[in-house]
Order: sequence, then structure tokens, then C-alpha cells
Amino acid sequence: MAFWWPLLVLAAAYALCRLLLLLIPPTVPSIDVDASDVLEDPKTDSFIYIPPRKGKSAQTDKVQCYEPATMKYLGYFPALTPEEVKEHVAQARKAQKVWAKSSFKQRRQFLRILLKVSSRDTGKTMVDASLGEIMTTCEKITWLLDEGEKWLKPEYRSSGRSMLHKRAKVEFYPLGVVGAIVSWNYPFHNVFNPVLAAVFSGNAAVIKVSEHASWSGCFYYRIIQAALSAVGAPDNLVHIITGFAETGQALVSSVDKIIFVGSPGVGRMIMQRASETLIPVTLELGGKDSFIVCEDVDLPNVVQVAVRAALQSSGQNCAGAERFYVHKDIYASFVSQVVKIVKSICVSTLRNFRILLMMLLRRGAEIAVRGSFGNLGEDAVDQFFPPTVLVNVNHTMKIMQEEAFGPILPIMKFDSDEEAIKLANDSKYGLGCAVFSGDQKRAIRIASQLHCGVAAINDFASSYMCQSLPFGGVKDSGFGRFAGVEGLRACCLVKAVVEDRFWPYIKTMIPKPIQLLVFLQYPVSEHGFEFQQLLVETLYGVSVWDRLRSLVNLLKMISEQNARPAPVTTKKRR
Repeated sequence: MAFWWPLLVLAAAYALCRLLLLLIPPTVPSIDVDASDVLEDPKTDSFIYIPPRKGKSAQTDKVQCYEPATMKYLGYFPALTPEEVKEHVAQARKAQKVWAKSSFKQRRQFLRILLKVSSRDTGKTMVDASLGEIMTTCEKITWLLDEGEKWLKPEYRSSGRSMLHKRAKVEFYPLGVVGAIVSWNYPFHNVFNPVLAAVFSGNAAVIKVSEHASWSGCFYYRIIQAALSAVGAPDNLVHIITGFAETGQALVSSVDKIIFVGSPGVGRMIMQRASETLIPVTLELGGKDSFIVCEDVDLPNVVQVAVRAALQSSGQNCAGAERFYVHKDIYASFVSQVVKIVKSICVSTLRNFRILLMMLLRRGAEIAVRGSFGNLGEDAVDQFFPPTVLVNVNHTMKIMQEEAFGPILPIMKFDSDEEAIKLANDSKYGLGCAVFSGDQKRAIRIASQLHCGVAAINDFASSYMCQSLPFGGVKDSGFGRFAGVEGLRACCLVKAVVEDRFWPYIKTMIPKPIQLLVFLQYPVSEHGFEFQQLLVETLYGVSVWDRLRSLVNLLKMISEQNARPAPVTTKKRR
């Protein structure tokens, strides 16, 4: 016991020191970002912006910005030409060559500054922006600070039986310039997400923001630039560019990797353009997440989660559950409780959604309840659609197959777990799912059979807050991952390296008898194939006895060859 006491004391002291270090905040420099033009109230000196209708010609050299809720005009940004995009990428590439040599200490300081700013800034409604964008971004930064360097260091692997004298490892190097074309629904996180991974792994980043979120994206650019300047990063390491399809096409053709967040149709065009330069592609193309409720759940609690999950697909969130499957035994109770909650809710969504609703009603769907309009600003325009619960829906209806981007909760019933699995998998999308059951093993069993990239058990979208996990889907939801180890290393050139394990004491060399048996004797030795066969059996034989017998025969063959006199070669005289 006396032997263990000093070790226990040392371990306790070490743990205490680590705890105290965690309590001491790191020194993080403050940055000054000019936000005077952003904080000005546009109501007094702005006008209503009327976007051109489809089919009408619009300006292609300017990206017009307006506030969706009020249609108040905010200004414009230039729609960059292909030549201008190439110039931005060239500047980023030059800066990246310097940044690639930066230390992880410098990169972590950049993240700490962004963490300090992100935890105080917001964009949409306070609750939604804080939970869906600010918290997620802060969690990503924290994970990179805690674990990012570890996952970018060389990773040693097994060298196998035939290379025991070698050391095998994987090294991770920056790719160069990482491009991203991001959607409008998460303007803060969709900008910071690719920038954080790219810059921390030693890359430059060029982000093309959506034409519907250019105003906020360009403001976030000021924050990023100020943070990079504070840590002494080279100029032009990160760029935010604005424009339309032509701008995005030029970006894909110019960078070393492209990340795209958007629709499946545009994702296919991105892949086609990327195939011309054969760069890696990560596609996140949305989803039609299923929400399965078994009959043994705590119903009031699950109903609350279900309503919240449905309303996540509202306005500028658009990342919620869109297909609800409820066991037939609790279907009526589930619908009834959802109706009670939804009656008092109002959430905004995209325009023209009423047309889809009319089509659904014609095909037999029924409206169980619609929320009311309330808490709208006095200057709000006709940009809002109340939350709506639909019943009598089926998979022949568009609402169960296409992303709605609206606060609609379509509910179907199922008889068995097998039917729920079949319904959930009957979708061209495969991003996420949520499964609820009083028996956790049952919920896990159901989720394991769903063809999607993200699953939550007795919860919804919780995996996205775990930034150590990869995020992405399958089928029309895309491929590749961001977040986690997989997302971070996806921004890297992955290089396999083999080196001598005991250099310089043991070097790679081929003994002369073996050279004569197999490699350097022409014509090939009559024993060459026999030698190779014995070598394979020695290394990979099924049983120990087979390997030992082959080893004895192999050594015998080498000793016999070694005992033979070396062949004499003579030079012909001219």
C-alpha cells in the first residue's frame, strides 16, 4: 500500500492542476468590427423592394438585398464575373502558402477570437439563431480547440506482417484553397462551418454566399477578417464572394476542393463542373427527415419535441423533420395533442406555399389545424404562412416526397416496426431520422435499419450539437461529411508514408541469396516460384504449424543457395 500512495498523490495533484488550468481563461485579444451601417434602422430611409417575377429579366451584375419579413431594401453587392472569381482564388492561394506554415497555437488563437465574438452575436430570431447557429458554431470551435490538432497529427498504422521492420503512418497536409457554395437557411453557421475547418487545417477559403443572404454573409466576413488580422494571418486568406450561378461555376473551376450546401439539382451541376478538374466534392443536399413514434412513448413529451422538430422547418431554419409516422394505437391522441399546441403558434415560411397546400387538399389530405398569425411587426408584409397539421396524407403526395421548407406537420400512421422502417426508407433523401420508443433498444434497432447519415434516439437533431460526429447524408441528400474527424480531414491531402522503423541500425536490403533466387537473376531461377510460395505460406498460412513448416523449408532453401558459389560473369574482349 505504501508503494501506491505516492502515485495516488501525484495523480490527484495532476488532476487538480488540469482543473485549475481549465478555470484560467486564455488571453484572447478583442477585435473591433464596424457595425454602424448594420445596426442602423432601415425603416426610416428605405423603400419596399419588389423582386422580379420568374421569367422577367433581372440585373445580373448586382445582388440585391432586402429584409424578407418587411421587404425593406438593404442595398446590393456585386455579382462577380468568372475573371474576378479567379483573381480572388489566386490571392487566397498566395496567402495559403504562408498560412500552411502557421502553428496550431496561432490557429487556435484565431478560433478563440471567433468563439468570443460568436457567443455574443446573433442573426435571426434570438432563440432560433442562438440554438441553431450560435451554439452549433461555438460547439464546433470548442471541439477544434480541444481535439483538432490531435486529429491532424500523423496517425500511425499497422505495417503488416511482411513490413514489420517498417513504420507506417498517415500524414495530413492542406489541400490549398477550399471553396464553398452555401445556402441561405443558416447564414451564420453556413459561412463559419467551412471557414473554421479549412483555416484550422492550413487552407485558404473562398465562400460564395447565397444571393438571398449576401448582406449578412458580407458582414460576417468583417468579423473573420478582423480575427485573422489579430493573429497575424496573411491578407486575403479568406474571401466572401457574391453573385449568381456564373460566379459559383467559376469558383468550382478554380479551387482545390468544393463544398456545396443546396439542392440536389444544383449539386449534380456542381459535380459535373468539378469533374473537369477532378477536385474532391462534399455535397449536403437537404433531406426529408423521418420522425417515428412508437406506441410505448411518453406521449406529451414526444408531442412537444415533434412540434418543435416540425417548426424547425420554418422561415430561415429549414432543417426540421418533415415526415411523421405514428403508431396506429396512439395516432388519434398524438394528433389531438399536436392540434392543441399548434393552435396558438405562428411561424413564417416561404411565399407561394399556399399553392402546394391547395394541391394536397385536392388529393385527399385534410387540415387538422392551422396556427394563427400573431406577434408580427406592424411593417410585416404578406410573407407569412401559419403552421399547419395535415392528416390523411400518403407517399403519393408531394408533401411526403419533396422538401417543404415550411411549418407543415404531415402525419401518417403505421401498424408495425417493419412498416415504419419501410415508410421511412421510401424517400429519395437520406439525411437524418428520429426514433422514439419507451424501449431504447427497440428505437436503436429501428434506427439502425434506416438508410440515412444521421440518427437521433428519443430526441431530434441532437447529433448536430455533437461536433465530434460527422454530418451528412446518402442518396439525394449528397455525400461526404462536415464536422468531426471526417469533416476536418476532408480538407486535407491524405498521404501514406512508410519509413524504416530502426533507422539507421536496420536498413532495407535484399540478401544476395534471395536476389539470386527471385529478383535479379535472369533468366529467373528455377526455384523462384517455390521460394515465393514458401514466403507467402510463412507469412499468411492458416495454422501455426503450416507457417512453421514453410519457414523451415524457406530457411533451408536460402542456406542451400548461400552455400552455392556465386556465378562468375566474364566480359567479352573486343
